[in-house]
Amino acid sequence: QVQFVESGGGLVHPGGSLRLSCVLSGRIFRFYTMGWYRQAPGKQRELVASITSGEIRNYADSVKGRFTISRDNAKNTVYLQMNSLKPEDTAVYYCNAHTTSNDYWGQGTQVTVSS
Repeated sequence: QVQFVESGGGLVHPGGSLRLSCVLSGRIFRFYTMGWYRQAPGKQRELVASITSGEIRNYADSVKGRFTISRDNAKNTVYLQMNSLKPEDTAVYYCNAHTTSNDYWGQGTQVTVSS
């Protein structure tokens, strides 16, 4: 059983920063490709950023240069540092753990960017 604990969401002004954290338990974290996805109201869930077990990173074009994904295998944790936040970044952000045979999802954390 894979369990997630997500934290770090909240309300922030445009231009501000937040750091999301996702702690994974129950499986061997270091073998997973970890990702952050988001879903805004009325829109499909989209990939924001991912990081492989070998620390190859991938970002959506809309967040390149503003967001940074990282992982700490000793703490079973993946982070998403979000800087220069924009109103269009408002969404529920979901942590994902991926293997070739399974996808596991966290419960989501709300990020709201508003003045």
